[in-house]
Amino acid sequence: MTAGLAATNITRTYVRHGSSRTALDAVSLSLPPAGRVAVVGESGSGKTTVLRMLLALDSPDAGTVELEGRNVRPGSARSLRWFRRLVQYVPQDPATSLDPRRSVLDLVATPLRLLGIDGDHRAKAGAALAAVGLDQRYLQRRPTELSGGQNQRVAIARAVACEPRYLLADEPVSGLDPELREQVLSVLAGLPSALLIVSHDLSAVVRLCREVSVMHDGRIVETGSVRDLLTDPQHPYTRDLIDAVPRLAPPQEIH
Repeated sequence: MTAGLAATNITRTYVRHGSSRTALDAVSLSLPPAGRVAVVGESGSGKTTVLRMLLALDSPDAGTVELEGRNVRPGSARSLRWFRRLVQYVPQDPATSLDPRRSVLDLVATPLRLLGIDGDHRAKAGAALAAVGLDQRYLQRRPTELSGGQNQRVAIARAVACEPRYLLADEPVSGLDPELREQVLSVLAGLPSALLIVSHDLSAVVRLCREVSVMHDGRIVETGSVRDLLTDPQHPYTRDLIDAVPRLAPPQEIH
């Protein structure tokens, strides 16, 4: 198995009202150290389920998830502290994860305390916020006082303050206007951690990632470099995805 964060042959079936639906069918996916990986596909393809498995928020019915050779499964906050120190998450909608009653500085500092990170938590939080372009003027503001792009940068700062080795992001620029989208993409592109993004936005994938896996109906139907998949897609579903985005960067501009 590739070193890093990896899922191997994971399967997940959900049963509701007496009927079953296979969300994942023997999916294997890895994020190596320093890797830049995207998982793309339409809604319902299984992207979010894969992400939940990689974040230890759900368990596969079969197969394994491992982080640097250690088995990963959902558990208590205490039992997963080692995992959360190494793997952090940027949600699609920060409004659902940022407490509107708390200051930006407190929101970013709290995970450092909960994870038992050494050092001055407020200083580390301030440095993380500065790294995403939010200076002293923003530290005591509340999420309701910020724009959508600023809140997304707070969510990124919160995730990277503990210096994780692996960062997972779900549709990190979905719904942002072009200027805010560019700000968030620039921040993500400059991070030192390994990055996995789940997205249907192929232009963001081109900007941020080197490798991409295409999901369809709970399976990975094609995997390869961003360049290869955009210039010579092999699977009909991949070709349909690319054809739906006519203004992607030309091949020479792709990673």
